[in-house]
Amino acid sequence: MQPVVQTPSPWLRRLPFLAILVAAVSGALFFRDHLSFEALAQHREALLALRDAHYLATVLAFLAAYVVIVALSLPGGAVATLTGGFLFGLFPGVLFNVTGATLGAVLIFLAARTGFGERLSAQLKAAGGTAGRLIEAIRQNEWSVLLIMRLVPAVPFFLANLIPAFTGTRLSTYVITTFLGIIPAAFVFTSVGAGLGEVFARGETPDLSIIFTPPVLLPMLGLAALAALPMVLKALRKAR
Repeated sequence: MQPVVQTPSPWLRRLPFLAILVAAVSGALFFRDHLSFEALAQHREALLALRDAHYLATVLAFLAAYVVIVALSLPGGAVATLTGGFLFGLFPGVLFNVTGATLGAVLIFLAARTGFGERLSAQLKAAGGTAGRLIEAIRQNEWSVLLIMRLVPAVPFFLANLIPAFTGTRLSTYVITTFLGIIPAAFVFTSVGAGLGEVFARGETPDLSIIFTPPVLLPMLGLAALAALPMVLKALRKAR
């Protein structure tokens, strides 16, 4: 007699992603003031003292906090990146920032794909039409599309985490493109965070719009164009 294999309830599989949505809404309402630049400025001396006394523990606590912020889509991602630069310098601060952001993005990707992504992707592909063609186009150009979404600052980080989950992207591709694609922006914000000591001394706030200035934005757009090159070449081959 064959054993009966019980499949998890659909709602049980969706529970992690629904919990993330609830946490995101709650965080936007109740934690915005606690994950702000003002909060960082207020507690900067305590954070520096903790880092100097317990460096490894501070690194692990920072990574855990960064993962939670990204995975639960809490406000304060930019502040977390600044904090990484402020506490640990440009390097290894940028490495800690990219690692924490990637791990958090993977968690939300897995939650979305397990709860809705696999079934939704199959349904859209089976239905055909514009949505089905879009999914197929993304899957044929996964590396280029995912890198472009990470490199172009106009794509919100939360959406860049969800779209691949709903289009059947492979986990390995998602992890690699996320890690590599967020390095340029993380480098910029970490470098700003590394100079926060002088900003605090002047009683000012950092100018995060620096990422949209030509010296920063143009190289990032150049990398995005480079990532799009395989798609262009593929389209040209098909046209011939």
